[in-house]
Amino acid sequence: EVQLQASGGGLVQAGGSLRLSCAASGFTFDDYAIGWFRQAPGKEREGVSCISNRDGSTYYAHSVKGRFTISSDNAKNTVYLQMNSLKPEDTAVYYCAADRFTPVTYFGGTYYINPGGMNYWGKGTLVTVSS
Repeated sequence: EVQLQASGGGLVQAGGSLRLSCAASGFTFDDYAIGWFRQAPGKEREGVSCISNRDGSTYYAHSVKGRFTISSDNAKNTVYLQMNSLKPEDTAVYYCAADRFTPVTYFGGTYYINPGGMNYWGKGTLVTVSS
């Protein structure tokens, strides 16, 4: 059974940092892409970042590039999202998801990480950034 467990959310002031973790089990971790997505109240779910465990490629949405860093510890089957310089607009429930294929397209100079391209989802963790 595929399981993804996101953790690390919390309340932080603007400009602060948080590190999210996504612990994965039930599939061959090295063969999958793991993505981070977020959904703010009243908004659609959007892709934040994605990493391909096959080749280590990483992708970021324009809104977080330069502030967030995704990494993978294959020995622990865990993907991390280091979030720095947090802004109030980063407030959302953050989810991690997995799929055999990397659901990323490049358009107009930016990457789009498609939530619809992910097959497995974990429960979210809430990140609240106060101003």
